[in-house]
This record gives sequence, structure tokens and C-alpha cells, in this order.
Amino acid sequence: MNFVEELTWRGMVHTIMPGTEEILQKEMISAYVGIDPTADSLHIGHLVGVMMLKHLQESGHKPIVLVGGATGMIGDPSGKSEERNLLDEATLRHNQECLKTQLMKLLDFETDAPNRAEMVNNYDWMKEFSFLSFIRDVGKHITVNYMMAKDSVKKRLTGEAGDGMSFTEFTYQLVQGYDFLHLYQHHNCKLQMGGSDQWGNITTGTELIRRKTGGEAFALTCPLITKADGGKFGKTESGNVWLDPARTSPYKFYQFWLNTSDVDAEKYIRIFTLFGKEEIEAIIAEHQTAPHLRVLQKALAKDITVRVHSEADYQAALEASEILFGKGTTEALHRLDEDTLLSVFEGVPQFEISLSELEQGIGIVELVAEKTAIFPSKGEARRMLKDGGVQINKTKVGDDFIANQANLLSGKYMLVQRGKKNYYMLIGR
Repeated sequence: MNFVEELTWRGMVHTIMPGTEEILQKEMISAYVGIDPTADSLHIGHLVGVMMLKHLQESGHKPIVLVGGATGMIGDPSGKSEERNLLDEATLRHNQECLKTQLMKLLDFETDAPNRAEMVNNYDWMKEFSFLSFIRDVGKHITVNYMMAKDSVKKRLTGEAGDGMSFTEFTYQLVQGYDFLHLYQHHNCKLQMGGSDQWGNITTGTELIRRKTGGEAFALTCPLITKADGGKFGKTESGNVWLDPARTSPYKFYQFWLNTSDVDAEKYIRIFTLFGKEEIEAIIAEHQTAPHLRVLQKALAKDITVRVHSEADYQAALEASEILFGKGTTEALHRLDEDTLLSVFEGVPQFEISLSELEQGIGIVELVAEKTAIFPSKGEARRMLKDGGVQINKTKVGDDFIANQANLLSGKYMLVQRGKKNYYMLIGR
């Protein structure tokens, strides 16, 4: 597989240094992407870089994930308007282990293949540097004029973004440049990849390698992923979409991809899945014949949920999605864990009910017309119950139904449905 060709048709090449494609065709090389370890989970914004490494590995080359333990202590000025919080070593090490666990599901770290993935932490080689050693061995090779010409620096210095820049952040590109030099010298790493906002930092590395060793290294960036409506990719009202199921449940993760617009889904299916070109074109063509069926979004959401989580998590998310749209069963509802149950019915009206009263049993008419305001009157409740228009936990009930604690989901919740689309969550207290 020609790596550059593969990324190009997927829309994943923004800028590429001359000679990059040729070196990749000529020999097996290592290439790296840097990941900021400021959290103990990746979010979907990181997946772009991970997918670049995945295609690189599929092309026979060796992916290196560089965890920025040292650079995470400084803060990258690119695209930022203010300084970031600095982390201690124990937190950074913990975060690194968590990130590796997630990455092992997406890249091959474990086989005996010569191009198996590797994870490194730049803190391991930066921590021994004294300030004097660094400015003597690294700083003297790059001029201040060169560093100030970078867009990320210029915007901060001119006040276009933020209130200036600390010396700490100004040196960031030198530290990142040294990372590339270190990997070039010790890991046969000749290519660094990242988002288009990283071009300045990456080329500082290629320049440092050239000036210090006389060697040649390369750079490739992908476009920053945007949404068609101008919103930030990967952000929801509740914040980032995380890969850690404790931060973003598999159901919510699946829903994020399922709810993308047609325009975005066409772009995302190329970037975030491993489907081939012909397969993607066939999915898009099928989708265009009946857009309301959301074939494109379903294929995208399934592929990425299975790879990040599991087939079982995907099936559970699918089942949970169907419950909301009327296709789910009582059994499926009982299988939901509490977090998924609350995610599925987030935003529906809620009422509190007494657990002690439930222990005695509450008649359905009293429950929906007196204990809660699901119906405005007992008469209206009885009419709809007679017509089979009321469900408790996805099961139709009549006016003789008595609700009790056995009806609680996760020992705490009861789902009442009035008609086809009106849901209410009762919470036992």
C-alpha cells in the first residue's frame, strides 16, 4: 500500500515535505505522532493522528507514539491563547499507561512484526538535560529569527491570540524539535506527522536534524478536522467525546457518530474507518438513494465503536438506540446499565416517587395522574389505558395494573410511556 496515496484519497494530507513519498517507497522507516498526556484518556480529536499511524503500519512502516511528558509540562502555543496547567511526573506516568491501554486496541504493539508500534515518553530523555546543556547543544543550532517566523509564535507576540508568550512556551518548538532529533538518532525515525497547526513545530525538528547531523527528515500534516456547521469537531454540549467508557459511555460514543450530518459523515468515514475506497463509495451511493435510513452514519458508527470499544458494546448501544425509537423490548430495557439508561432518556421529564409507597403498591391511575403529572386527570389516564396507550418499561398495561418495586430498573427507575413518543422517568427515593 502506498501510504501517501492512501492518506490523499482519504482527505488526510494538508502539507507534505518534498521527498516524503519517495523515502516511504524506498525503505521501512519509523514515523511518529505526539500525544499530549494531560488527561488519562484519548478523545476523538486524537483519533486523526492514530489513524495516520494505523495506515502507516498497514503500509509496512513502524509507528511511534510519543507521549509528551516533558512538553506536557510546558504547553504548546499552537492554536492556544493562554498557558496550560503543568502536571507532575506521577500524573503524567499514570496518564501514559492509560493512553497505551487504549492505543493497544487500535495499533499493533504486541506481535513480533518488525513494524510493531512503540510508545516513548520524551520526559525520559529530557529530564537529564540541564538548562545550560540544552541551550548549548540544541539552542545554538536554531536562530531566534527562525523561531519568531513561525505563525504560532507570531500570532501570540503580536497579540492576535492571547496576551503574549512566556519564554517557557517560546522554547516549546526547540523541545519538540529535539524530540525529532532524538528519535531520528535512536529509532530510525525520519518522519513526523500531526495536524496542520503543527507544521511549524515539525519543521523546526527537520531543520535541527539537518543542521546538527546533516541528515534528512520529513514532515506530513493532515487538515484540522472541522464540522460542516462550523462547530468544533469532537465537542458536544457536555464537552469532549472520550474513548474511556467511564467518561463517555459506548452508547453516547455511538450516538455521536450516528448523529453526524451527511456532509460530515462522508468526510469522517474516509478518515476514521478502515473501509477501502470502493467500499466507501458503495456505502455513500447506497446512502444517497435513501438518506433517511442513515446507512452512511450507521456504517461509520458501527466500525468505530467496535474498534474503540467492542462488538458487545456496539450491540448494546444499538439495542439502547432502538429502545428510544419504539423498537426496543422490556428485556432490552432491563439489560441496560444505569449510565446507559440515563443517557438514553437524558432530557425526558422526571418525577420522584416514594420507594416505601411502591413497596405497598400504587395503582397505575393514581401513579400517572396523582403521584406524577404525566396525565392532567384520572379520566384522561383511564381513557388512554383502555386504548392500550400506556406502557411501563416498554410493556403495555391496563387500568388494573399495580406498580411496585419489582418494576424498578437498576433498583431505582421506572419508565412510563404515554402514546408513541412521550417518555417519563420515575425515580424512586
